Amino acid sequence: MSEPHDPKRLHALEERLAKMKEAQKPKTSRGEEHFSQANMAWRMVTELVAGLLIGFGMGFGLDKLLGTSPLFLVLFIGFGLAAGVKTMMRTAKEIERGQIAEQAAANETNAGIPAPDERD
Repeated sequence: MSEPHDPKRLHALEERLAKMKEAQKPKTSRGEEHFSQANMAWRMVTELVAGLLIGFGMGFGLDKLLGTSPLFLVLFIGFGLAAGVKTMMRTAKEIERGQIAEQAAANETNAGIPAPDERD
């Protein structure tokens, strides 16, 4: 049996308690999380609109330059829409990877904490 005031065990217990308190501390407030999600939503909308506007500009310019009817305008608006959607999907994957990484970090932090029923 170990002595009641073993400094190594007390230090290990203090470290585990500190880790547990840190893991339970809120990372961000709900307002900040909502604000971040709103920023991501606006970023995705901006990417879609930018793709459409660039496609519109290129199509309109080519139609004026070549003297064609709205052939290139329609064609390049379609290309701009496709490019905008592709960029939005890339952003969505980036957000998903960030959430998965945060989840893994939270799980890793909690992995070192023993269950309440474990005893030394």
